Order: sequence, then structure tokens, then C-alpha cells
Amino acid sequence: MLHNDPIAALTPEVIEWQRHIHANPELGFNEQETARFVAEKLRAFGFEEVHEGIGGTGVVGVLRSGTSARAIGLRAELDALPVVERTDLPHASRNPGVMHACGHDGHIAMLLGAARLLSQSRAFDGTVCFVFQPAEENEGGSMRMIEDGLFKRFPVEAMYAVHNWPGVRLGTIAARVGPQMAAVDTFELTFEGLGAHAAMPQLGDDPILAAGAFVQAVQRIVSRSVDPQSALVVSLTQIHGGNVGNIVPGKVWLQGTCRFFEPGHSDHCERLIGEIARGVATAHSLNATLDYKKGYPPLINTADATARAIEAAAVTVGRENVSTEFSPSLGCEDFAFMVREAGGCYAWIGVGDVGPREGLHGDRYVFNDEIVPTVLRYYLNLVEQTLPGKTPEAAR
Repeated sequence: MLHNDPIAALTPEVIEWQRHIHANPELGFNEQETARFVAEKLRAFGFEEVHEGIGGTGVVGVLRSGTSARAIGLRAELDALPVVERTDLPHASRNPGVMHACGHDGHIAMLLGAARLLSQSRAFDGTVCFVFQPAEENEGGSMRMIEDGLFKRFPVEAMYAVHNWPGVRLGTIAARVGPQMAAVDTFELTFEGLGAHAAMPQLGDDPILAAGAFVQAVQRIVSRSVDPQSALVVSLTQIHGGNVGNIVPGKVWLQGTCRFFEPGHSDHCERLIGEIARGVATAHSLNATLDYKKGYPPLINTADATARAIEAAAVTVGRENVSTEFSPSLGCEDFAFMVREAGGCYAWIGVGDVGPREGLHGDRYVFNDEIVPTVLRYYLNLVEQTLPGKTPEAAR
């Protein structure tokens, strides 16, 4: 790397920002200090347009250069997770029970770094919207920003985002046309009847028995109701019932999730889960109540935006280190709402292999600093190639 490379010069400061954000994590829609930090940095970089409070705590910085009316958006996430940190890092969370265990702290810092470099170089012709969204993890903060007029106020031709990705080789950027992350629905189910003494079960009903039957029966949705080549996961994640060792409870509550890429699977799962629940309840003389919630849609990268992202990635890390043929993840990502609305591309940045509890959402997760210059260079190449203007310097 060149001695006067501005990316190399800025990288230590970007890492300092990541450390600060990591030490001060905030949960979704409560990212007040994180949003304030972002807005202050953007203003310090010379941004004349910094918009706060979009969709709750969202921040948008607008950077204009040249005369073109074209515009693109770059996005990072503000929120942390309700996780007790066990890394023993000197910059570990100072907020007990809250941790940046997914790398959003690094994503924020790297997007701020790109904002600073582009504000200095102005090596593009058009507009770049730097979108810092709240509540990615579970609350759908990107949809809240859209409902609050994100794309009406800041129209763009495409949105771009990156996510550090354990399990992908360090130095690799991965993006594919089509689905990259799955849709997610959740459901809650209650079986309810009469409780009874464990020694006299004939005097009541047994929702625990019904819950066991449901757990087995619901898997026929995956194994017998959809094409085996069409990815679908139905997982039960919680079962709660009873609190005394000698009483059969009158109620059992279950929670689960469905993950898929085919949008039609949502209605299919809702219908069959309801049918199975009602059938099990009838067989056990119980009542069943189902609350099925449709969540994030699948994240479908659009062709034009992905082609630009892949080209920028190839310039950044070499075409041999760009992966476009891989299996999408059944994890979910609410950037899907932004891509569905405006088109765009979501790319994985490889961080190498990790150990138990060190991956995404693990309590020993540690952000890999080595990806910082790669992501900064990727962002600059993406902007400067998509909105070509004067000769770029920092991306060289």
C-alpha cells in the first residue's frame, strides 16, 4: 500500500471509531448516542446536509458533487444486540446486557470512513446518500425509514450495503444476483385446556402432549408439502408450560420461525401451521390460538446494481477473490425492504473462520479490523465507478 494512501492513513481512526461505538452499544430505536455520534462526524467532515430522526433514530448524510442528477445510497446499521459480552476486550461494552455482537459498530465506522474520504476527494459526479438505519436486528428499522419518507426525500437508483461474514475467506467479497438472504416469518401458538394433578391426568387435558405432537407434525411442511429443491426451514425455538412438578398445566405456549426464499412459502406456511395446530388441538380436546406474523422479505439483489458491486469488488480485491456462485443464507436482513423498494446489492465481506460463540451474535464475537481498508476501498470504487466524475485518487 502506498505511503501516502489516504485509506491507509484513515484506517487507524476508523478503528478508533469502531472501538468507541462498540463500548457504547444501544438497542434498536434507542440508538440516541450512536446517532448523535454519526451526525456529529458527518458535520465535521463538511456535510451540509445531515438529516436526523428519520424512522426513529435514523441519520442520512447527503453528499453532492458535480452536476449529475444520479444518486445512490450506502447503508449501515446503528443497533446492537441484547447479548452479555464475554470478550474481555479493553473496549468491551459498558452497557451491561447489550453488545455489538454482529459488527454493526464496524459497519458504521467504515461507512463514516467512506463518507470522510469522499467528502475530501469529491471524485464522483452525482449524489451519495449515507443511510444509517436503526433497529436492523428484529424491529424492521429500514421499513420505518421508508415509511418516514426515506426514498421520497432522498431518491436513489440503488442501495448498497456490506456485512462482515464469518466463514467466508478473508480477502473475499461475495455477492450474487437474486436471493442472498432469506425471508423470515414468526409464529406463536398456544394450546389451552384444563390442568390436572399429575397423578390424576384423566381429570384434565394435556397441552404438553399436544405440543409434542405439534413439534413432530409441523415438520411435514418441509418434508412433504414443498419441492425438496426449494429451501424452507420451520424451527420451533421456544416451548413454555407449567411451573410445578406434580401438576399437568392447562396451557403451553410455543414460538417458531419459518425461513425461505420463495415469497409464496409465507402464505403456505401460515395455512398449514394453522391446519396442523387445529388438528392437534382437536385430537387432544384443546383450544389452539395461532398468531402468525409475516416478517422481513427475502433479500433479492437486483441485476444492474449487483453487476456494479461485483465490478467494484473485482477492482478492490481482484476478480479471483470475488465470489458470485454460492448458496444464499437462510439468515434474514431487513436491508431487504430497501432493495425491494429501490433496487440494490448486499455484499458479504469475508473475515475468515471463527470458533464457537465467536460468530455473528456470539457473546465472544470480535470485529475483524483487517477488513477496514478493503471495505473503504470497495465503497470508494463503487461510488467512483457508478457515478464517474473526475479521476479518482483514493481508490487507486
